[in-house]
Parts: sequence; C-alpha cells; structure tokens
Amino acid sequence: MRFELLATDKTTNARRGRLITPHGGVETPVFMPCGTQATVKTLDPRDLHEEGCELILCNTYHLFLRPGHEVVKELGGLHRFMGWDRTILTDSGGYQVLSLAALRHITEEGVTFQSHLDGSRHVLSAEKVIEIQLALGADILMALDECPPHAADFDYHRASMERTARWAKRCRAAHPGDEPALFGIVQGGTHLDLRSRSAEETRRIGFSGYALGGLGIGEEPARRNAVVAHTTALLPADAPRYLMGVGTPQDLLEGIAHGVDMFDCVLPTRNARNGTLFTSTGRLNIKGAAYARDERPADPACACYTCRCFSRAYLRHLYVADEILGLRLNTIHNLHYYADLMRQARQAIEAGTFAAWKAECLARMPSDPSTPQHPQETHTDA
Repeated sequence: MRFELLATDKTTNARRGRLITPHGGVETPVFMPCGTQATVKTLDPRDLHEEGCELILCNTYHLFLRPGHEVVKELGGLHRFMGWDRTILTDSGGYQVLSLAALRHITEEGVTFQSHLDGSRHVLSAEKVIEIQLALGADILMALDECPPHAADFDYHRASMERTARWAKRCRAAHPGDEPALFGIVQGGTHLDLRSRSAEETRRIGFSGYALGGLGIGEEPARRNAVVAHTTALLPADAPRYLMGVGTPQDLLEGIAHGVDMFDCVLPTRNARNGTLFTSTGRLNIKGAAYARDERPADPACACYTCRCFSRAYLRHLYVADEILGLRLNTIHNLHYYADLMRQARQAIEAGTFAAWKAECLARMPSDPSTPQHPQETHTDA
C-alpha cells in the first residue's frame, strides 16, 4: 500500500490524499461502509460500485466465527468470496469482543471469549488476529487493541493503553512484511497524556497507517474533537490516519478538519434500516405519517437512484409494509449521501475553501437529540 498526500487546507488541517492498494486507488478523505459479515446489508457489489465506493470494512470477529477464516481462504479469500474487486480493510475484532463484557476475559496473552452464536470458547491473541486477517486476504489489516469502556478510570485506561502497545509489537512481529498493509491503533481514552504516549509508541513500532480507537463511545463531542486534534498532530504526515467507528456527518467534517483521512461507522446503513435518511437539510424520518402522500424525493438535492426514481410516499409505504426494497432504497440513499459528502470535502480541500464549505454544511445539519450521536457496531447488531 502507498499513501499520496495531494493537497492540504491552509486554514485547517484537512488533507486530500490517495491510497494505492493491490485492488485499486482510494481517494481520501473516505468513508468506509461496514460490510461486517462480508456484505453491506441489503446491497450487492454492483450497488457499491454505482455509489463510487472504493473501500469497505469487513469484521474479523464475525468472519472468524462464521464461516471461518480457513473456509474463506479455501474459497479464494474475501474478494472472491463476496464478489468485491476493490479494497477491503478488516478490523481486529477488538470492539466486538469488548461488547461481550460478560462473556470475555482479557489477559496479556489476548482475549478469551464465548461466541455469541453457540457459546463456544475462543482466544484472540495478537498473533491469531494477524493469522485470521491474512487468511481472509484483506488489503489493510488492523492490529489487536483493547477498547476500554468510556467510564473506565485513568488507571484502567493507562494499563489498557500499555497492553495495546505490547499487543501492537506482537502483531508487527507476526506480520510477514509490508504487504498487506498493517495499521496500528492509538488508545488512551480522552486522556491527552495517554494518547501522546500511545501515539509515540505506535509510531516507534512502525505501521503503514495509524488509527484512533476508543472514541465515539459516550464522550462529549467537544472532548472527542480535542483528542482527535491532539492525536493526529502526533502521527506521521506521510501515512493515512483512520478514526474508527465515528460517523455522524458532523463528526466526519470535524475529523477531516483535524487531518483524518479514513472513517467507518454502521450509522448510515443501520439508520437506513430504521427509516432514518440523511439529507442536505438534516435527518428525515421516513416513517412519519406526514409523508404518506408526499410526492417529493427524500432529498431534492440528491442524485442517487432512490431520489431519482421514488417518492417519500413510496419509501414510507415500503417501510410501513415491511418490504425489503425499502431497506435497500434507504441504504442506497444514505451511502450516496456519505460518499457525496466525502467527494465535496475533497473538492473543497483542493480548492482551498474547506473551512467555508464546512461551515455551510454544519449550518444545514441541525442536531437530532432523539438519535444516538455515536452508535457503534456490537457483536449482535451490525
């Protein structure tokens, strides 16, 4: 993998770049849809291609348990298995194991846990995580990390951060070389001194890219933004930076302004299945009775297939009637919205107008207190 830095914004830390991987180029900043179980729910690869998707995330934990990484390897790897010919990033499964709080035990060796599927016991060590991801055949692998609960005290965050650093060294040693790419993960909660130590140690080990983990799990947005700004400034300028699991449109714009290149979150796909659509003027709850006879598209400013061809009334009917097509059309729209937001961000950085463009976008995005701001994927709800 190679990362090219193509432009930087003069008034913020926003970056315009390009990842070059064995399965093609990825323009950054980029949002990765979550293809947790080797599929982006309700969509097929043709849909993803049509929306301009160049990179998706698949989940190590889920694919390890079902169908098994050996099966995927035997069948030609993830790309062939799921019919996807572009870039794939696999996460380490650390967050999903965290969500198994009552079913797992963390030691220096790794994480012992019970499967949420059948109760069987497994161990995910640093070495095992690399073995699984290599068998899956992803283009970008993630080191094993521990994602502590937001409410954990300072001492726990410190011990966890230090353990994550030791696991990172073992992951690096278990990795065969520079290909496929391996990203390290910076932890430390919202404690800036711990983030500094973690960033320094992770840089010292040396990775193809660097991720910020353990955010978007309950901290105040202002505090999270301060952590992101502090941490990205400590990471190499010539490597991609990935903010894990944080994904409201507002979050993405703030992250880009602080120099983040890559994002993922289940928010656009999960919200689509719950009847919430992202539009140029805010969120739209398509379940509302007010849309029963509404002939307008979900977003008149949107050029996606859903908005070109179907009315709000039809989308509401599909949702109320529990028709699968409604989930699919909603998902197409939401992923188009996210892809277009990233495209506009890249253009604004290139034009030197990112700060003004960002301010205009945020002014059109009223917050929605009824929707969790930072939903994370768990072991049961992908």
